[in-house]
Amino acid sequence: MRAVTIGFATGAACLQTQAALPSASAGLAAGLLLAVWMLSWRVCLRRRMARFGARANAALRCAASLLAGGAIGFFWAAWMAHRVLAPQLVAADEGRDLTLIGTIDNLPYRFDQGVRFNFAVERVLGRAQDAVPPHVSLAWYAGFRDQVNEIGDVQPGERWQLTVRLQRPHGNANPYGFDYEAWLLEQGLRATGYVRPAPGNRRLDSFVFSVGNVVEHARALLRARILAALPGKPYAGVIVALVVGDQRGIDQLDWNVFNRTGIGHLISISGLHITMVAGLFALAAFNLWRHSFFTRAQLPLLLPAQKVAALVGATVALFYVLLAGFGVPAQRTLYMLMVVAAALWMNRIASVSHVLCSALGVVVLIDPWAVLWPGFWLSFDAVAIILYATGGRTTPRPAPRGNDAPRPSRREQLWQALRIGAHTQYAVTFGLVPLTMLLFAQVSVVSPLANAVAIPLISLVVTPLALVGCMLPALLAAPVLGLAHLLVEWLAAGLQWFSGLRYAVWTAPTPPFWLFCWAMAGTIWLLAPRGWPVRWLGLASWIPLLAAEPSHPSPGHMTITAFDVGQGMALLIETSGHRLLYDSGPAYSPSSNAGNRVILPYLKARGIAALDGMIVTHSDADHSGGALSVLEGVRVDWVLSSLPAPHPIARAARQHLHCAAGQRWEWDGVRFELLHPLSASYADATLKPNARGCTLKITAGGRSMLLAADIEAAQEAALVQRDRANLQADVLLAPHHGSGTSSTPAFLQAVHPQTALFQVGYRNRYHHPKPEVYERYGQLHIERLRTDQSGALTLDFGDTIAISAWRQVHARYWYER
Repeated sequence: MRAVTIGFATGAACLQTQAALPSASAGLAAGLLLAVWMLSWRVCLRRRMARFGARANAALRCAASLLAGGAIGFFWAAWMAHRVLAPQLVAADEGRDLTLIGTIDNLPYRFDQGVRFNFAVERVLGRAQDAVPPHVSLAWYAGFRDQVNEIGDVQPGERWQLTVRLQRPHGNANPYGFDYEAWLLEQGLRATGYVRPAPGNRRLDSFVFSVGNVVEHARALLRARILAALPGKPYAGVIVALVVGDQRGIDQLDWNVFNRTGIGHLISISGLHITMVAGLFALAAFNLWRHSFFTRAQLPLLLPAQKVAALVGATVALFYVLLAGFGVPAQRTLYMLMVVAAALWMNRIASVSHVLCSALGVVVLIDPWAVLWPGFWLSFDAVAIILYATGGRTTPRPAPRGNDAPRPSRREQLWQALRIGAHTQYAVTFGLVPLTMLLFAQVSVVSPLANAVAIPLISLVVTPLALVGCMLPALLAAPVLGLAHLLVEWLAAGLQWFSGLRYAVWTAPTPPFWLFCWAMAGTIWLLAPRGWPVRWLGLASWIPLLAAEPSHPSPGHMTITAFDVGQGMALLIETSGHRLLYDSGPAYSPSSNAGNRVILPYLKARGIAALDGMIVTHSDADHSGGALSVLEGVRVDWVLSSLPAPHPIARAARQHLHCAAGQRWEWDGVRFELLHPLSASYADATLKPNARGCTLKITAGGRSMLLAADIEAAQEAALVQRDRANLQADVLLAPHHGSGTSSTPAFLQAVHPQTALFQVGYRNRYHHPKPEVYERYGQLHIERLRTDQSGALTLDFGDTIAISAWRQVHARYWYER
């Protein structure tokens, strides 16, 4: 059964790497073939069992189970995907006003500009019911462009009538980036949109009963009680996360500290917390039932106390996991506890490996997309490593003794427990290094010390205080929750010190899969049982993992990555020994921008800790929005821009210079030359920021690319007039994203590109690129590539120019669906 379960999870994971789903008929045919194959295999296996030894037969059975489980998992995940992808928003309805009636389907998240929530659609006024998917994600903004939009006080379970505009699921597609479309698919959200100002937006019912609405309403009440008891407290979001699993209120800077110190797994309802709470209730139930609630009822004769404790513990775990929002670590713990409880009730002894595999199978059965997220792999890998390193024992095995042998003292018991705990922490810390490097391209060096303090404090003190505090009357809740917050505040102060250490985190490029497997094999050798020969040699497998250097082009060549940042510009230019960032993309919110959401994750995954330079073409937010985050996240030697000296980006730079025509340099055989603006333009206060956009030409191996920022027709004409001979380039970054005020015929004829790149956002409000401008490029037989359709684009310049699009290289069946 374990082999079947592992195969099932592997098959489901394999499906998530496919560019297209198998058809329903293909799935049915495969199922019939699998059934026939399994029957014939069993017949053949029985005939051949006498020819082979027991071990060979066991290996054959295991292989057959893995294959069968893999096939079942693959087609089960495919069926689930077909089912979720079936309801779709018609492309023609994107951007149209639609009036919906439905219920608030989750815990709303309030932010400075408004509120976000999921909406369960019950009816579409004036349209067929299936015109809109049953579940959509909505944002309700306080300011709608130039209009004031009054936000409703939406709460879980309420029924509302709302006028909305929707679009099909779409997210930025970048290497090493978060896959927003996959996340929407897992959540069952098949459209996103926003609430339009309309007189008909109103609440119809204060509460619509359903089990899900009851749970979400309870989560909202608990969150409200916590925030009311901790007004303005910096770590109130952490207390909320520990009680109801809502992590959205935690500041990004705090997350950076938690992740650098390796305690991010504790800042939520983790498996450890669930086990602790379920264990406390189970222990209380066991003692009360064993003593018949201190009456003469003799309850243990009716039902053993162990079964009552198991039932209570599993029930409490279920309710706590529901409060947690049903995350993967919480699911894993719940299913493991359920399996143990079922084994006790059926008087069957369940081995720990059976329990873990059962939890794995149930998680993937319910949510095949769980395999896409780091939490799934870290959660199950951590438990598997503990079982392997401790032989399935996390408590000391009692030594056999005679009747007269003295019992170990409490000091000896405590010392033994500490040894087991230390060994378990050692196993988890070392065992997760390869997987952590594969998933995050970094490993926290201070994690063992930080966890040694944080685990007991958060799990045994802060979490119980938070749970008790949110249940107490307001008068008593405030001091209890205040104490929990004070402990978190003290812990955060210590973690900030740890995080600030120079070598708190070890970073290296994300390893290829074969290198991860090699390092994992060495880790298994390292954590082998005592007596295994030269276990320390396992550390040698980490050397290529931790000492790897970022890849780079060969001398004279260059690679340019045009990121998919939505409506904005951001390109990374790499030579054999230098790196330059051209613009930094847009700001999405006060705390979120292309710098910390797209560029820095990419640089970290590549193992790039420094940039030689950054060009910020002008001050518009879609070009400069991520610059400060980049300057904070990596070392940048210098910044060229058209920004005034008092600008925050100019002040934050180590060295800042104005870009001006005539500036040129050469890196590793690659020439860089600025063509615009003229130095004299900085004295003209009437010019718009676009008019001073830093225009850069890069030439490598006889091939070139022109990056034209947001210059418009007047600047294009000036360039054609004064420097026409130098404008020709093989690739052009379309000026001003293909707006109607740029890309004039004269300019395009002077540049004469083979390919043009349009960095634009999906269905952006400016309608870039303008249809007439886009058609102009086509009439000139210029290949047109758009980041909203292709995702990030990578251009390798050498003897030829090779262009790859992320949505094609990394094609997945949910893209554009």
